[in-house]
Amino acid sequence: MLIIQIVGISLDVVGTILIAYTVLRVHDRVRKERRIDLPVTKEMVTERTMVIVGIALILIGYIFQLIWLFI
Repeated sequence: MLIIQIVGISLDVVGTILIAYTVLRVHDRVRKERRIDLPVTKEMVTERTMVIVGIALILIGYIFQLIWLFI
């Protein structure tokens, strides 16, 4: 039963990070096209920072969940 929980948590984390990575790639692609105005570009930089922080929080939460499972 523990293995199923670990696999489930791991798949959830990987899926969430893949979605965040896709958002980052799209934002970078749009930013490089330079067909958008400066306020939008600034907002995309802010969003990129938030996505990176979100990924870090997801990984920290994953580590905490694994630690809790083995205690």
